[in-house]
Amino acid sequence: MRVLIAPDSFKGSLAAGDAARALARGWLARRPADEVRLLPLADGGEGTLDAFASALPDAKRMTETVGGPDGRTVVADWLLLPDGSAVIELAQSSGLPLMHIPDPLGAHTCGLGAVMRAAMDKGATRLIVGLGGSASTDGGTGALRALGLRLLDSAGHDLPPGGAALVDLARIDVDGLLPPPPGGIDVLVDVTAPLTGPTGAAATFGPQKGAQPDEVELLDRALRRWAEVAGGRPDEPGCGAAGGTSYGLATVWGARIMPGARTISDLVGIPAALATADIVITGEGCFDQTSLTGKVVGSLLDQARTAGVPIGVVAGQVGGPVPGAVSEAISLVDLAGSVAAALDDPAIWLVEAGTLIAQRLAGD
Repeated sequence: MRVLIAPDSFKGSLAAGDAARALARGWLARRPADEVRLLPLADGGEGTLDAFASALPDAKRMTETVGGPDGRTVVADWLLLPDGSAVIELAQSSGLPLMHIPDPLGAHTCGLGAVMRAAMDKGATRLIVGLGGSASTDGGTGALRALGLRLLDSAGHDLPPGGAALVDLARIDVDGLLPPPPGGIDVLVDVTAPLTGPTGAAATFGPQKGAQPDEVELLDRALRRWAEVAGGRPDEPGCGAAGGTSYGLATVWGARIMPGARTISDLVGIPAALATADIVITGEGCFDQTSLTGKVVGSLLDQARTAGVPIGVVAGQVGGPVPGAVSEAISLVDLAGSVAAALDDPAIWLVEAGTLIAQRLAGD
């Protein structure tokens, strides 16, 4: 059989490439004669750089030292592609794991803007920015501030960083804002959420970043104020990605909002691989209803269904009903017996899951 193994990262435990290799070891332990192909994926969040690097071996990895989402220094990688494009991953400079403690009101994306600026200084003619895993809900204002935008209150004073401060926004000053690179900016998003409202950035993702209910309400009001001043189309699907960073970059800097999972899967050759595959295995840390809203597993599920290829899912945890299009779903927590055991050595359990899913899907 021809088996395609194309997981997302298991956030906080294993990179997508490591997860793919572990699943392959398990599958081949059961069926050593099968042809197994590995295409690790990402959706704009953690692992985006690795997905691009695996597909484009001539890409040059660069490193910048910038201020992280809580102001402490972080080291962020980015890629310079042969065509002059820069691939930047927000999670590297402004991701939630970089926080010492959660700060939903004050965390910011200034580090992302610093990396974007550095990439242009080093000759990048186009920016491809993966949005996902953000620590903040600042509407991308931190990144834009690092690129030269000023955000002013009614007295003409600069606002402090962070999403909560936007409730006091009176006007923006674009005089010092750097022009975008000639090839433009593509932002890769992993969600379809709008900027504000009950399905917006603050309501949907604020609690994951430590926001309490009253803080979620404050952040939503702040983002509404940001949209009133900046204009644009805050209700467009995807504007809520990375705490509204996609909205800010699209509105003020002309970025194009792109579906991250599908864009990256096309780049690494998923459509061609599906055309010759007998079975597809994918996976992620938690498989639930949010997986079907623009993320890797949901996107691959749609493509496999269209191609008529059976698909199995291996996840750290499986929450809620499993869609009918999934032929087999395996939870590492169920295999290991507990969350702690699964997290203690996820690679071991992925190998076991690979063997089990080979037994179940291959029917032997």
